[in-house]
Amino acid sequence: MSHTLDIISVAGARPNFMKIAPLAQVFAEEPRIRHRIVHTGQHYDASMSASFFSELNIPEPWRNLGVGSLGHAAQTAEILTRFDALLAEAPSQVVLVVGDVNSTIACALAAAKRGIPVAHVEAGLRSFDRSMPEEINRVLTDAISDVLYVSEPSGCTNLAREGVDPARVVLSGNVMIDTLLAQLPAARAAGTLERQQLQRGGYGLVTLHRPSNVDDPATLRMLLGVLERLARRLPLLFPLHPRTAARLQSLGLGTAPHGVRFLEPQGYHDFLALMEASALILTDSGGIQEEACILRVPCLTLRENTERPITVEVGGNRLVGRDPALIESAAIEVLEGRAPPARIPDLWDGRAAQRICADLLLRYGGKP
Repeated sequence: MSHTLDIISVAGARPNFMKIAPLAQVFAEEPRIRHRIVHTGQHYDASMSASFFSELNIPEPWRNLGVGSLGHAAQTAEILTRFDALLAEAPSQVVLVVGDVNSTIACALAAAKRGIPVAHVEAGLRSFDRSMPEEINRVLTDAISDVLYVSEPSGCTNLAREGVDPARVVLSGNVMIDTLLAQLPAARAAGTLERQQLQRGGYGLVTLHRPSNVDDPATLRMLLGVLERLARRLPLLFPLHPRTAARLQSLGLGTAPHGVRFLEPQGYHDFLALMEASALILTDSGGIQEEACILRVPCLTLRENTERPITVEVGGNRLVGRDPALIESAAIEVLEGRAPPARIPDLWDGRAAQRICADLLLRYGGKP
């Protein structure tokens, strides 16, 4: 059967790869679809990019734009310029973007300006905090997308409030959870705990990378103090995002507090294994809030807001901001077994990519 639908998918940063992986697999199994992946190079080092392609069995990118690390404006502009040139050379019927990074808005804008339909996966999420660059990217990408695939009900509510035609909105479920469920057996078999000399439930896991937490020296020092106090009750592992590592070095804080172990950035399987076996997760990552819900590991989010409110509603996540007393009391509540059990959100069942594929074929590729 000849291809009836040509799709270019865009990946640029670590969170994108987990979202592209199940889509790439489903598209590869569908003879009516020709699928090409463009890597913008927004995350370009092996720990943040290349290892994910191999671990998640994502096909090699058709093109790599090689943009690299730049400021927000320069990076967005460079991705837009290079992706526009690519579309001029090799058009597609649909450009699919995921998430909320600079690659997402830049490539969506390039496609929209050329009249190419844009499909946005993980649409509709809102933190209502315009100080977050990701929030700007989300709002603008949704405004110029033709079809919006939403991971949780709040996304549908937000898009309706913004006047988006309901016919363009699909509650598809969460493609990141597709990846987690598919890769969990490999993560469990990776031997991560043995290599790190860890016992299941014997440690907590920390990730911090948002500017609001790591860019201000006073805030970062305060959070390290909280971690040091919590580590008296439970050892903590802290894989360092490159941004966070650079901030710590610049402040002369490259040595971990007592009871806290700094780690290099982890591959997907290793990090998934560390999450699943931890007693508690403290994070400012949106994706980790979602993954913790599925893994049934209590999550404390060190932010004042979340664009993923379903994680709070189902009981898997609690917003604790940057209040040291609240962070510590919430953590102790978890460690003493007083945190309520979480539910699994609807449609987070490992089949989101299949629903997205079927809808794209109906909209743009003709009926089977």
